[in-house]
Amino acid sequence: MRASRPLARLSSLRSFSTSLQRRKVLDLAALPQRIAPSYQETAHQDLLSLQWPAPPRNVLIARKEGSRKVSEALVEYCEHVQSTYPDVNLIFEPDVANGTHGSLKDPVYAPTNPSSPLLRSKVDLITTLGGDGTILHAASLFATASSVPPILSFSMGTLGFLGEWKFQEYKRAFREVYMSGAGAGDRNTILDPAGTHQRGSLGDPADRGLSGWSSVRGKSMGKSRGSRVLLRNRLRVGIFESDGARTIHDEASTSAATAEGVAGGDVFAMNEVLLHRGRTPHLSQIQIFLGGRFLTEAVADGMLISTPTGSTAYSLSAGGSIVHPLVSSLLLTPICPRSLSFRPLVLPANTPIVLRLSDKNRAEEVEVSVDGVRRTRGLSRGMEVRVVGEDIKTEEGWRGGIPSIVRPCGKGGHEGEDHWVGGLNGLLKFNHPFGEDG
Repeated sequence: MRASRPLARLSSLRSFSTSLQRRKVLDLAALPQRIAPSYQETAHQDLLSLQWPAPPRNVLIARKEGSRKVSEALVEYCEHVQSTYPDVNLIFEPDVANGTHGSLKDPVYAPTNPSSPLLRSKVDLITTLGGDGTILHAASLFATASSVPPILSFSMGTLGFLGEWKFQEYKRAFREVYMSGAGAGDRNTILDPAGTHQRGSLGDPADRGLSGWSSVRGKSMGKSRGSRVLLRNRLRVGIFESDGARTIHDEASTSAATAEGVAGGDVFAMNEVLLHRGRTPHLSQIQIFLGGRFLTEAVADGMLISTPTGSTAYSLSAGGSIVHPLVSSLLLTPICPRSLSFRPLVLPANTPIVLRLSDKNRAEEVEVSVDGVRRTRGLSRGMEVRVVGEDIKTEEGWRGGIPSIVRPCGKGGHEGEDHWVGGLNGLLKFNHPFGEDG
């Protein structure tokens, strides 16, 4: 009986410690609503300028799994944001939050379940630490949303063609995004209404009771020096039965499916939509319609419809063209077609494309994948996939797409092209001679 008392006491202490730690992961529902920025055209630049109406408050962080280097970088990044920007709330997916919050001094937030629709209404800004797959995953969390928060990506993956920033630049990168669009008056008036403030005369921002833009030391970016944004087009994808009825939204098609899909079940894709024969030994037979007109019946392993962003992914491996992300277009790429005359096509982004599984297809169905995630249910004979490019420019301005924060190239740099051309040369080794190094 005596031996049981210390055990009971230890059990009580463990229970209290666990409950104390669990309180550090708070419910996402408690956060304020999302602050949506605007994107303005800039003179002599192909990129847009990010303009916040108020300081961003809720930041979602997506990370690459299984990497100690990324885990250490994640903690360092979070500690910096929490200490320098006290009004910013950090959001994680549930699994990441449970594995990270113990290393941080301040609470973090997470949805109660991975498929919660609250991310769409709460997240102001997205940060990714990883490779292209991490960016793709973060974008898929908003696959049923009409707009995606700006994405600040740090290249820490295998390839990193989409990653814009080196992690060593995280302090500068976050500050530029956070202050983007904040004029000098937005900040200095709060700091020093009388105009008598001198550098170094005030203590820590948190001790002064300052918040938002007023809590950040240094000069503001200015309204004319917002962060540069590349607005990447998405595909709008709908799947229909043979009788024309829209299929029910499939949870396997995105990382964060919701019952409130766009247009009753459509989803958005950042890279591509894939139809593939899968394990069946027979080639698939797919009827292709462009703008309502019959084009051809393809006999191939599969078909790809890609965005310009996706042109350097699966489509490139299948022999498709490389298209600059600023070109508003769609790519139609066959995968190992039987006919050698079936060449990849580049089409206007507003061209409706229909892929219908032919009644002559020997297998019962083909696999359907959206951004690399295979749907639970495939495409049966007579069913069709309808795809069109997302309309990102409306009368109200630029809306939709995936806003990617672009790293400035420095004074006099051609910001609209250098990051993409550099990726072709440095990562994809464009036109690199065989047998030569460097």
